[in-house]
Amino acid sequence: MAADSGGGPRTTGVRVGPIDLAARVDEALAVQAVAFGLSAGEVEVRRHIVLRHLDHPHARALGALTPEGRLAGFVYGMPNDRGHWWSTVVEPYLRATGSAHWLDDAFVITELHVHPDFQNRGLGRTLITTVTDAVAQPRSILSAIDTESPARGLYRSLGYQDLARQVLFPSAPKPYAVMGAPLPLRRTR
Repeated sequence: MAADSGGGPRTTGVRVGPIDLAARVDEALAVQAVAFGLSAGEVEVRRHIVLRHLDHPHARALGALTPEGRLAGFVYGMPNDRGHWWSTVVEPYLRATGSAHWLDDAFVITELHVHPDFQNRGLGRTLITTVTDAVAQPRSILSAIDTESPARGLYRSLGYQDLARQVLFPSAPKPYAVMGAPLPLRRTR
């Protein structure tokens, strides 16, 4: 069934819905590698991270599938846990801006990627609004490379605001911004 949250994808036949991301992890990481520019070594490291995240009992994953079954994009996330690595890295930055409370009772968008062949058609918007519509938390947080990009523009259009900028993750070559939005996400562009 096609998802219509957030306006629905403008790609004929692409359907957004739940997927077994663990079973499709290599396909998802291939999408991420092309969309995000990852090396083979980075993909292998992320493979283990994704599989570990998916062990969380409340992790949610959605995929955008073409009529042929090709994965055009995916999103996954889980309720935040202050003991998780990501949370421990961003917490000091959020504390410095008075935003550390955003780590409580929040759903983290861990990854959202759309293959370049399918970008700018509403798939990212549909994926993120659909996954967050199904959670109990009152807000969502995420991190994105701290540059003006189409991804950051999408997040802002959905109601995400910068909570902290110039966040440095170990081994990440570029700084990130942590963004947060109340749920449900905004539907107007």
